[in-house]
Amino acid sequence: QVLLVESGGGLVQTGDSLRLSCEDSGINTVIYAMGWFRQAPRKEREFVANIDKDGVLTHYADSVKGRFTISRDNARNALYLKMNNLKPEDTAVYYCAAGPTWSVKPAPAHYYYWGQGTQVTVSS
Repeated sequence: QVLLVESGGGLVQTGDSLRLSCEDSGINTVIYAMGWFRQAPRKEREFVANIDKDGVLTHYADSVKGRFTISRDNARNALYLKMNNLKPEDTAVYYCAAGPTWSVKPAPAHYYYWGQGTQVTVSS
């Protein structure tokens, strides 16, 4: 049963922008804090950004701070990640996730629901 569906990934060049989207197909994401994680080949899944259920509180990994912006539209049960000035080290599969609480120390284990991921590849 697929609950979260990501889209918007692709192949871009260094310095380009992308906007990822995540829509729910089975859960009411309005009641959850949401987050974006990513996983590069041969690396562990790492936190990118998160947002509280009201869309007020956000937190970013240092590696993306100032370049990425997380937002949500609760009327559409949608989550977004705007990525600017992309770098080759941003290349990864990006996952959205839903969990009970927002935190400045997020970890994958804190999230209940996950999407299947969307590939982002940044060429140099």
